[in-house]
Amino acid sequence: MAQVPDELIKLERIAEEERAKLAGLAGEEYAAQLGRWRAASEAVQAALSSHAATTGADQHELEQAVKSAVQHSQEDPAVE
Repeated sequence: MAQVPDELIKLERIAEEERAKLAGLAGEEYAAQLGRWRAASEAVQAALSSHAATTGADQHELEQAVKSAVQHSQEDPAVE
């Protein structure tokens, strides 16, 4: 896989941050945060589709590369 665009990594990171915010929420707060996570995830998928269509990359492989890049790009590995 070619280099993963920074914009895709940024969008995936935002989606992961929104997902993490679900922890400990309930009721309306959970529903509202779930909506934010879904919107962020949809933005990632739309960007992946667009990039794959433009470059001819396999969307699934691109998605896996983006997720891997986000997992391996922690600023401080001791944080998690």
